[in-house]
Amino acid sequence: MSEPDLAARIARLEARQEIGQLPVRYALAVDRRDLDAWTELFVPDVELGRHGRGREALRDWIAPQVATFYRSVHLICGHRIELGPEPDAATGQVYCRAEHEVGDRWVVMAIRYDDTYRRLGGEWLFARRRETHWYEADVTERPQAVDFDSWHRASTPPPLPGRDPSFAAFWAGRDAAAVTDRPIDPIDPIEPLGEPRA
Repeated sequence: MSEPDLAARIARLEARQEIGQLPVRYALAVDRRDLDAWTELFVPDVELGRHGRGREALRDWIAPQVATFYRSVHLICGHRIELGPEPDAATGQVYCRAEHEVGDRWVVMAIRYDDTYRRLGGEWLFARRRETHWYEADVTERPQAVDFDSWHRASTPPPLPGRDPSFAAFWAGRDAAAVTDRPIDPIDPIEPLGEPRA
């Protein structure tokens, strides 16, 4: 193996290691309510769509959200990292089980974050972070019994697993009613937005 090949491999391993710490640092920042640490994990020009752009806009957007629950525990369950052909860009998906104290309720969420990472000045940061979930329900509730959402009570079902094209393809032509009484219609995939949620 030539020296440049070894250097490239080491650089990729280091990138994976550094990116792998971002979700852990994010979880710690959320659970500690350390908004400065949280916003510093994002690129300075993070795009928030209608909520604006930049870390200050991000802080203004997330502060009221994390005030809707008292304690929280974000458990990172797995992280897939895909390094792109560009040395300063990557994508990833993070599985997370999040628990929240909401009044007298203990709300559990099964979450997947779809991430885009960018390296600026030698530091890997979130460029975009899209939270999607399978369910959010009190720990005493079965997710199916509350239509997979008893916290925010959205007008549409949670996007997972229907967002994934392979899920819809797998169940096409199969009898989903044999294993569930609440099949989820596939949801068209959408472009990830730079709008992180707890």
